Amino acid sequence: MKQISELLTLLDLERLEVNLFRGESRTVGSARVFGGQVLAQSLAAAVQTVPEDRHVHSLHGYFVLPGDLDLPIVFEVDRIRDGGSFTTRAVKAIQNGMAIFHLTASFQLSQQGFDHQTEAPDVLGPDELVSYEGMAKQFGDQLPENIRRMLSIERPLEFRPVEFHNPFSREKYAPQRNVWFRTKGKMADDRPTHALVLAYASDYNLLTTALLPHGRAADYRNLQMASLDHAMWFHRPFRADEWLLYSMDSPSTSGARGFTRGNIFDQEGKLVASVVQEGLLREKK
Repeated sequence: MKQISELLTLLDLERLEVNLFRGESRTVGSARVFGGQVLAQSLAAAVQTVPEDRHVHSLHGYFVLPGDLDLPIVFEVDRIRDGGSFTTRAVKAIQNGMAIFHLTASFQLSQQGFDHQTEAPDVLGPDELVSYEGMAKQFGDQLPENIRRMLSIERPLEFRPVEFHNPFSREKYAPQRNVWFRTKGKMADDRPTHALVLAYASDYNLLTTALLPHGRAADYRNLQMASLDHAMWFHRPFRADEWLLYSMDSPSTSGARGFTRGNIFDQEGKLVASVVQEGLLREKK
């Protein structure tokens, strides 16, 4: 479909030099570059400098400055280490001569070892749920304007939330949510590309989980929100074009910062990735 092809084009960076790449931006409804985009593009730059037999197993990133949607982003890769089993890269995303994002990523040869995982939550499957687009059609003009605008944006991913949070209520909910997601359209059998798409998707729905206990389940007006850092671990192979369950919670919010984390499972219950993020959360004066 059009949306997933546009995302894959966005993640296909132009090589300027051996360790320099350039990418463009696409809005997801906010006035600045979506954090998941610059995260995935930074990982895409690193991938292009790593041997094909090594796959990303972890990444850590810091969001330094808001990105300008109208300017290209230059990605500078530092080839920190090429070891026997692991390869390490650092990436700096630059606009106007200044770093807007820093990423460190580690890649590993496929190796066998001990294996265990936490259990996937027992929730409704995606076939029993309504997508965000379906919710927009179902509630139509009844929704607040900001929520209606968010739901109406065309995205390369389909989301189906397990829990329903009343957008008209200031009810306080437990800081937990589960959302099924997959790409809109099939992807080729290319493991690194599926990892890039998962990194992109991992920034959706996460930070707002920290708002659930504060009566802001869907009302983000007069709030200043921004991702501060983002860490991710890839545990097992997966496909981003098949349903994945993002199970999120927020153990703490304090000091105008929300701390959130998530586990991502496939439909068989295999834990494929884990995510941790802290973000700015404060009311505008």
